[in-house]
Order: sequence, then structure tokens, then C-alpha cells
Amino acid sequence: MTMHILYGMPGAYYTAKVRAYLRKQRIPFEERVPGDARFTKEIVPQTERWIIPVLQTPDGQVIQDGTVILDHFEALGSTGPSATPPDPLLRVLAHVFELFGGEGMLRPAMHYRWNFDAHNLPFLRADFIAGLNPNGSPEEAEQTFLLASGRMRKATLSFGVNPETIPLVEASYLDFLQRFERHLVHSPYVLGSTPTYADYGLIAPLQPHLARDPYPGKLMKQVAPRVLRWVERMNAPDAEAGEYLGLAPAWIDPLAADSSLHSLLRFIAEDYLPELRAQVEFSNAWLADQPDLQAGTNGLPRTGDRSIGKTTFTWRGVATTVTVLPYRLYMLQRIQDAAAQLNATQSQDFHALMELCGLRELLTLRSSRRVERRGQCEVWGA
Repeated sequence: MTMHILYGMPGAYYTAKVRAYLRKQRIPFEERVPGDARFTKEIVPQTERWIIPVLQTPDGQVIQDGTVILDHFEALGSTGPSATPPDPLLRVLAHVFELFGGEGMLRPAMHYRWNFDAHNLPFLRADFIAGLNPNGSPEEAEQTFLLASGRMRKATLSFGVNPETIPLVEASYLDFLQRFERHLVHSPYVLGSTPTYADYGLIAPLQPHLARDPYPGKLMKQVAPRVLRWVERMNAPDAEAGEYLGLAPAWIDPLAADSSLHSLLRFIAEDYLPELRAQVEFSNAWLADQPDLQAGTNGLPRTGDRSIGKTTFTWRGVATTVTVLPYRLYMLQRIQDAAAQLNATQSQDFHALMELCGLRELLTLRSSRRVERRGQCEVWGA
């Protein structure tokens, strides 16, 4: 093998994060779908669960999880623009947006994909079959799609999308699009003239689901053309920012007076912080009920299992039930670990910013045990 192999799908949420990064870094790679027999035969036994994206390096190393894959390359020394901002405050903010994009936008992404069958279904059927069973008979291909789409529709419900919340999901998503659209007036990327973990986190929902699927893609074109351009920009190896001609390379000042960046942070506080709080509270209660849980295990029947239960919280005034995933705590720890590296002055400034935007709790919400990665799976630390 002479180049990296990315196992993923064109319409897959987290594959988009890795694909965009590899393109921006100009890292040669070949993308293969999980319908490739080698994925089931060679990759799944190593990851211990059927999950994408997975990267196989030229020397045969297997790395699962978009965030871990990006960290792998950042540690080696990026060949293109680093995903890690040089400013310490922006480094923490990059992980805030990474968490929100990866975990906090699942409701609109899944709703706009699976609740508009009249617009989306033919496209989704072709897309899923091409990724999961490209060589099957018509009957086998259709069965593959029915099984996969059935699982995804159940997942949509597990993320809190139901008839009662759908109007709120749609209003919330339009609010986000409008705020992001305003933010992109003067900056080609979330934190400045260079893509960071913030952008790679947000591309996960915004490209494969919300820009590429037929119904939400049309919606984005109509109400947020700058966001659509950002999606295109994120999938190009160069800057792709001709509309910002004359803009000097620069980073956004996170402490500037009330700004479009602050508006986006306030949205995260309103839209996602209540769920994150509920995830932490449930996890701590779950851990308290298992005092003998061995470090290095997930406490679940199978190594590859991800959910420890369900919790109900109030989201935008409505009781909403969601699946609890320790992986979200793993991503929350990245924010807190980056904040812990700030010096006294920087920490004071950052706490003030988080207070201003309603996100101070991000720095204090903690599970009683850390979530770690062992092999390719999440486990509990000591």
C-alpha cells in the first residue's frame, strides 16, 4: 500500500471531517466504501465494531474516529494549514465548535435527511446502496437500503427528533444558518483565514447531510449562500476564497466587542449546553451505580457498544429524550484540557468570554471518570 486509505461514504457524517482535512493537507489518499469486502474482512476485526470513518495508513496501521485521525496527522506535523490555531484562546474555541459540529448538530442533520422522503429518498437509496452493497443484486441492494435506513430512522429518534420537536429543530437550524451566514461575511473560515478543528467539526453535518442531500441542499442555497460556499471551500485543497480578495491572512480576535463569533457561541449555549449537561449528569449517576467498574472497559456487554442509556432533558421548552454517549464526554474533555493549558491572564480572559456567551459551564461540566480511548473504542479511565 503506497497511500492512505479512507473507509467512508460520500454521505456519511464523520467521513466528511476526515476527507476535508486530507484534501486541505494535500495528503494522498484513496477513499473506499464499507461495501468493499476488505472492510468487513480486515478492518472491522481491528476496530471491534462496524463504524466509519476508518483510516488505514501506508504501513497498515488502522485508526478509527475522525477526531483521532486528525490528531494523528497534527502530531506528525501538518503538511498544509494546521488545524490547531496558534492563539491559545482560539485553540480552546476550535474544540468548542468541534464538539458542537460533531455532536450538537445531529438533530437537524438527521431530521432533514430522513423526514423528507418525497425529496430525498431516491437520492439516499442510490447513495446508500453504492456505499454498502454496490455489487449486490437489485433485491439484495434494496434489502441493504431498507436495513440501513431503518437503523438511521431509529437513530434520528434517539437524537431527539420527533413530531413534537421537529418545528423547534427547523427553527433552530435556520437560526444557526443565519448566524453562520453573517459570520462568513468577513471571514472565510470559522476562526479566520485558515480552517481549524472548528471548521472540520462543522463540516461533518453541513456537507454530507445539509448541503448534499436534496431538500436541505436547496434550503441552504436559498437562505445561506455563504455557508454553501464555505462547504465548497472546505472540500477544495486550496483556499477557494476569491470573494475575500484583498483580505490579509488573519485570525479573529475572540475578545473583540460583541461579534458574529459571540453570536455563534451564544447559539451553542442555547441549543446544545442543556443536552450536554444532561449527558454528564446521567453518566455520573450511571457510574455511581457501578463502583466496581474496571478501568479500561466500557461497562457494556460488548467492546464496541457506545450508548450507556437514555436521558430526558428540556430542550427549547420541550421534554426531549436522547441517547447518552460517553464519546461526547471525550470531546468535552478536549475543551477542558485545552483550557487547562492557558496561563493566568489567558484563563481569566477566556472565562470572561465564556461567561459573556453563556458557556461557562463547559469548563466545569465533568464526568466523575475520564473517557479514554483504548484500541479503537471508548473506555472509562481510573
